Amino acid sequence: MNKECASTLFVSEETLLAAARAVAPRAYAPYSHFTVGAALLGEDGQIYTGCNVENASYGLTMCAERNAVFHAVASGCRAFRALAIAAPRPVPPCGACLQVLAAFCPSAMPIVLGALDSQDSKRLTLADLFPSPFTL
Repeated sequence: MNKECASTLFVSEETLLAAARAVAPRAYAPYSHFTVGAALLGEDGQIYTGCNVENASYGLTMCAERNAVFHAVASGCRAFRALAIAAPRPVPPCGACLQVLAAFCPSAMPIVLGALDSQDSKRLTLADLFPSPFTL
C-alpha cells in the first residue's frame, strides 16, 4: 500500500466537489438513473475525474470512484490526497471502490460526499469508511 500520500490539499474541498459535480452528468446510468461523479486529487496536484458507467450485466458496471482512480493511474499518478464524490444525495463509495482506494491512499485521506443539487455534504476519511482493508 502506498502510504506516501499526504492529506493536505492543494485545492479546496469545494473545488474538488465542484469537479465531481461537473462530471456526474456524463455518467451512463440508463438502469439506475443514479448518476455519480468523482474527483480525485493526485499528489501531483492534478484533479482526476470519473463517472459511473452501467452495463446490462450489472457486475460489469464501473463506479465513478474506480474510474477516477484508473484515470489517474493511466495518467501516471499513483498517490492521492483527497476524493470528492457527488451523487443525488451524499453516499459513500461501495466496498470494491474502498478496497481499490485503500491500495493507493493513506487511511487519513479525506473523502467528501456531496449532493448534486444542493450544498449538502459530509467529510470523512478513508479509515472512517473502511477501517480494515484487505492486505497481502
